[in-house]
Amino acid sequence: MLKYIIKFLENTKLKDKILNYIFKTSTQPIRFKDLLVANAYHNEGMHVDPEKLGFRMIIINAYIVYGIVCFFIFIPLLAITHKLFENLDFHFSLISAVIATSAFFIGFQYFYFCIKDKMAKKRIKDAWAIHFPYFGYEKYSKKVEEIFNEAMKKEIKKNDLQAYVMGRLSEE
Repeated sequence: MLKYIIKFLENTKLKDKILNYIFKTSTQPIRFKDLLVANAYHNEGMHVDPEKLGFRMIIINAYIVYGIVCFFIFIPLLAITHKLFENLDFHFSLISAVIATSAFFIGFQYFYFCIKDKMAKKRIKDAWAIHFPYFGYEKYSKKVEEIFNEAMKKEIKKNDLQAYVMGRLSEE
C-alpha cells in the first residue's frame, strides 16, 4: 500500500514539498566526481551516501509524514475490522495489535529507504542540470556511468576526469 502511495506522488508538487519538509539540503554544489559516483550507485540500485549529495533527514518530520500516511491507511482498516474482532476471541485482537504495531515500524524502514532514494534521485538530477546542461539525465545517465567506470579502470586522475567524461560524451 505504501508503495502505491509513493508511486502516486511521483510527479507531483506535493512530493517535492514532502521531500523538502523531511530533508535538509545543503546550499553547496555537488562535486563532479561525487555526482558520477552517486549516479553509478543509483543506476545499480544501491543506496547513495546522503552526505556526498548534501542532504540529511530530519527524523521527527519523517515520523510526522509517515504517521499521517499511516493514519489514512490504518484508520479505515481498523473501522472495517472492529466489528469482526469485537465478536472474536480476545487473543486474536491482541495478536492483530502486535502485527499492526510491527507493520508500522517495519513500514517506517521501508518508507525511510524509499524517500531517501527519491531525494537522492532529485539531488542527482539537480546536480546533473548544472554539470551536464546539454545532456538530459534520462537519456545519458547510463552512458555517463559506462564512461565513468571506464575512466576508473584507466585510473584517470580526478583533475582530468571532467575533461575525459565530457570528451567521450561529445564523441557519441
